[in-house]
Amino acid sequence: MSITPAARPGRERRPSLLAVLDAVDRAPGAAALRARSYELLGVAAGTRLIDVGCGGGLAVAEAGALGAFASGVDRDEEMITEARRRHPGHAFSVAEATALPCEDGAWDAYRADKVLHELPDPGAALAEAYRVLAPGGRAVLTGQDWDTCVLDAEDGSLTRTIVHARADLVTGPRVARRFRGLLLDHGFDEVEVEVSTAVLTDAHRLPLVTGLAESAVRTGAVTPAQAAAWTADQSERAATNRFFLAIPFFTASGTRGR
Repeated sequence: MSITPAARPGRERRPSLLAVLDAVDRAPGAAALRARSYELLGVAAGTRLIDVGCGGGLAVAEAGALGAFASGVDRDEEMITEARRRHPGHAFSVAEATALPCEDGAWDAYRADKVLHELPDPGAALAEAYRVLAPGGRAVLTGQDWDTCVLDAEDGSLTRTIVHARADLVTGPRVARRFRGLLLDHGFDEVEVEVSTAVLTDAHRLPLVTGLAESAVRTGAVTPAQAAAWTADQSERAATNRFFLAIPFFTASGTRGR
């Protein structure tokens, strides 16, 4: 259902994951959503920003172009290698979101975009965010709630089953609805949440939803016959310019206490 990847796959599939991440960065509204995160973080000349789960490093480069000293971390060594190749003028390192390689209060801005759904303990990542931010520093979290997806389909009940089955394959499918609570629980003030929605109607987006049905079959949530009927309905909608998929993204921001 998603224009974002789920938990990172095995080593043999990592090159294709980078292609997925690149496609995500080019998706409708993605650039505006990134720009909004920089605005909420107050990125300007001299801002010290850490981007957690940086992938190929695009956000680090964009923040750097705004004058920030930006550094990216990712737990995937191959991602960091690619980020260094693409953006040689910036700092990147391999690290877990729960164990960042920096001192207390080292950063003015903390950014985690489409990351927390991969973590078994997102609270530990928020505790680490609080630790590495200077007093008055800002944190911004962005992601989708994997159970929240709007599809035009003939069979609403079957659609809900398929969407939920796909969501249940994610480590933390509903973490985005917890962003506000996580920030508050870990000492952040001035916590606010915004939502933006990616609306996809182009026929070439059809694989995003047919993949849902395939996942639901693999988990046993639906039968192959049910998946085939549902996919046929979606294919017909794509062929007749009636395809409709909407995915809300939640952006939460907060300030570390002084």
